[in-house]
Amino acid sequence: MKAMEERKLLHSFLAKSQEGLPPRRMKDSYIEVLLPLGSQPALREKYLTFQNTIRFGRILEDLDSLGVLICYMHNKIPSANMSPLSIVTALVDKIDMCKSGLSSEQDIKFSGHVSWVGKTSMEVKMQMFQSHGNDFSPVLDATFVMVARDSENKGPAFVNPLIPEGPEEEELFRQGELNKGRRVAFSSMSLLKMAPNAKERTTIHEMFLSTLDPKTISFRSRVLPPNAVWMEDSKLKSLEVCHPQERNIFNRIFGGFLMRKAYELGWATAYNFGGSRPFVVAVDDIMFQKPVEVGSLLFLSSQVCFTQDKYIQVRVHSEVSSLQSKEHRTTNVFHFTFMSEKDVPLVFPRTYGESMLYLDGQRHFKSMGVPVVMKKEYRVEP
Repeated sequence: MKAMEERKLLHSFLAKSQEGLPPRRMKDSYIEVLLPLGSQPALREKYLTFQNTIRFGRILEDLDSLGVLICYMHNKIPSANMSPLSIVTALVDKIDMCKSGLSSEQDIKFSGHVSWVGKTSMEVKMQMFQSHGNDFSPVLDATFVMVARDSENKGPAFVNPLIPEGPEEEELFRQGELNKGRRVAFSSMSLLKMAPNAKERTTIHEMFLSTLDPKTISFRSRVLPPNAVWMEDSKLKSLEVCHPQERNIFNRIFGGFLMRKAYELGWATAYNFGGSRPFVVAVDDIMFQKPVEVGSLLFLSSQVCFTQDKYIQVRVHSEVSSLQSKEHRTTNVFHFTFMSEKDVPLVFPRTYGESMLYLDGQRHFKSMGVPVVMKKEYRVEP
């Protein structure tokens, strides 16, 4: 309560328009943070899996916190002891794994900066490296979209404009504009808004025909083709009670905590489906639709929605309800791409709704681009 009262006093520092804010450069928000896993065994324990590898869910939490810190650096007011802005994560646009060489005994370095700015939103580019000898080698690239709210988190707030310097920064800024347009186009083509295209409709019909029982002339008799699994049989679920330990000053649950829990369930789903350890390849299009209040019941439902060769596309749906109300509302949808050690079964939809999930998973998988070849040592796991 005291923190909220203090934040009310910061309203006078909020800009009435973006034109009234001084422009910033990319280097003004640049940050490097060292995670000393090699020199601090007590800290290392927090990041270890039961298989003595790195918990990627913890890395997601760190990226979320770093993205917020970078945005505060971009909008820093020298005359104020505390920022009048409330920075929240709106979207995890993309996380691509460059390599899987993550040792639990070597230091990790994060770096990042604001790469694009709108009126009230910012795109943040982050990288993660790990020490190998005297050098740090890249592990992942991440793009987050953050939004600025007022000091009480009740409405949008303007952010400092960004001036790119030099061809490289101009290209980053241009890419930010393109990313915004791509997100708008992808959203407008959502299967929740538009019917599948002709090629997708053909794919679903051919899959349906391949599941008809040849012994009967009936649309109701369905049999699985060889080496296939019904989509409904790939589901795993979990429930979390949202305690104050994971809250921010607005009494809401940190986005990084939600990502960690969703990722770990998604990883277990991929492991259960493929029968061997899966390794994360990409994370994309995580939209934070609604905040999660302390005291909520967090329901996570995960299922495999698309497979190809060794790749498993997992979708995790997050919804909350209060202890007083039985009404459920969606807060997030998470998309994870995993790679198994061996080829995995095909996943087949049984209903029209599952067919849409299959096509949506296929779209997210294809957006990954060229499949990534991952090294075997020190795989990234939950």
